[in-house]
Amino acid sequence: MSATAVHAGDHGHDDHGHHHKETFITKYIFSQDHKMIAKQYLITGTIMGVIGIMMSIFFRMQIAWPKESFTIFEIFLGNWAPGGVMSADKYLALVTIHGTIMVFFVLTAGLSGTFSNLLIPLQIGARDMASGFLNMVSYWLFFISSVIMVISLFVEGGAASSGWTIYPPLSALPEAIPGSGLGMTLWLVSMAIFIASSLLGSLNYVVTVINLRTKGMSMTRLPLTIWAFFVTAIIGIVSFPVLLSAALLLIFDRSFGTSFYLSDIFIQGEVLHYQGGSPVLFEHLFWFLGHPEVYIVLLPALGITSEIIATNSRKPIFGYRAMVASILAIAFLSTIVWGHHMFISGMNPFLGSVFTFTTLLIAIPSAVKAFNYITTLWKGNLQMNPAMLFSIGLVSTFITGGLTGIILGDSTLDINVHDTYFVVAHFHLVMGISALYGMFAGVYHWFPRMFGRMMNKNLGYVHFWVTAVCAYGVFFPMHFIGMAGLPRRYYTNSEFPLFDDLANVNVVITMFAIIGGTFQLVFLYNFFGSMFYGKKAPQNPWRSNTLEWTAPVEHIHGNWPGEIPHVHRWAYDYSKPGHDDDFVPQNVPMKDGEEEMHH
Repeated sequence: MSATAVHAGDHGHDDHGHHHKETFITKYIFSQDHKMIAKQYLITGTIMGVIGIMMSIFFRMQIAWPKESFTIFEIFLGNWAPGGVMSADKYLALVTIHGTIMVFFVLTAGLSGTFSNLLIPLQIGARDMASGFLNMVSYWLFFISSVIMVISLFVEGGAASSGWTIYPPLSALPEAIPGSGLGMTLWLVSMAIFIASSLLGSLNYVVTVINLRTKGMSMTRLPLTIWAFFVTAIIGIVSFPVLLSAALLLIFDRSFGTSFYLSDIFIQGEVLHYQGGSPVLFEHLFWFLGHPEVYIVLLPALGITSEIIATNSRKPIFGYRAMVASILAIAFLSTIVWGHHMFISGMNPFLGSVFTFTTLLIAIPSAVKAFNYITTLWKGNLQMNPAMLFSIGLVSTFITGGLTGIILGDSTLDINVHDTYFVVAHFHLVMGISALYGMFAGVYHWFPRMFGRMMNKNLGYVHFWVTAVCAYGVFFPMHFIGMAGLPRRYYTNSEFPLFDDLANVNVVITMFAIIGGTFQLVFLYNFFGSMFYGKKAPQNPWRSNTLEWTAPVEHIHGNWPGEIPHVHRWAYDYSKPGHDDDFVPQNVPMKDGEEEMHH
């Protein structure tokens, strides 16, 4: 390795120091350093997550104890709950903004934005992202869209109220319901900006992974985290523009008098002038993003889990190539299954059977991942730290949530439970809770890499066990009230004697939701407290193989002082015979006669 191999941009940190002194603003606000941008994404996503979880607790209280007066509603909801009693349209607004915030702002931006930014340059051996400036713009667009989404809660008429899927005509007619006015417009503006942010970020991630890998880092030596982020970014580039077009056409229908989604509409007996549009067109455009979106949320969590389970089992990941192939298969299949959200929209039954077939196919790569996780854990030397617990929890919720997907993916069976709590239970487990566990696991695992300190392990255990019990406590009973026919999004079921028997179940679900939501404060305390008062972290606290643990604990511009490490092996040489330690970092040269592990 001669010094001549070092590129012009590869000088050590000292060379940079003479050129510009970083001020508070260039370091913490308009930073172009991927590590700082990752922290910005994480903290913004966390704040949005707190808002989203509080909303869910509020509307769960309304379902459990309908029309009761709560002081907490008066404090937090103000005019939305006159006298502490939540009004019906504001219940819908809470459900809508909760869904939007959790799916897009927490699990898409918070998860991908944080870990793609933190890990892609560090794990592939790059100084930074391909474009630091685009990266910064991507974060600030996300921040602006978050602010607009929160502002939409405070406008007259209230926030968007047509569900997070914003189906027309509720979302397309400003006069339909109170939330269809300015709140809906702000929702659309916020999402358009969010999509721009997501696309800029994704393009950056793809270019970085393709072009900036260090010497020896072939695609088959990439950690599975990077494969997941890479493919996630590609899915985002393919599918987010379709949502943008759906949103733009909706803006046209609302503000410019077009009829893309509207036809033969009557309001109080009066015929509106809209002719020739179709609300089903919106469903097609929305779900063409909506289903890949599920995997945009889930794949990074699965990638993080792959890395954490291998590290904490002290074993190579089982079936590396099968894992990569399953990520690619999921990415491809996710773009041809969107019709399973629309089985009762009046589609041709034959088309329904086609979508059933493609949907059931996607179970195969998902099962490959589940079996490979279990096989990696099998007879491993398991290190049960909080990150490992959350990763194993992810495997559990991924399987339990995925099994109900087989029912919902079948066009005949879906008719009975469509739009009931069964659907809510399914996607919260398989997408919401699984991705959230992946995010928690990632935070516990890479916190030392981000902040140079360790999080408190015992608080992590408390956080995991209470969260795990409460998550199942909330979503397991929902399957049963869904099969009993309880529709989702009703703000009270007291008008239907049919559902009286289910009232107690809703109270149980809400109790679990309140306890589980409250215990996230343990995580927040641990997270923000450890930033300042946590135990100082060693360079490689988990004895891990990937390149990010070869960089110094102090964050420096350019990640490594001096030369970037070269890669000689794949990322999963754990417990390899012939080595003294039970881990061999990727930058350790092969010994004479040492065999490279077969993927």
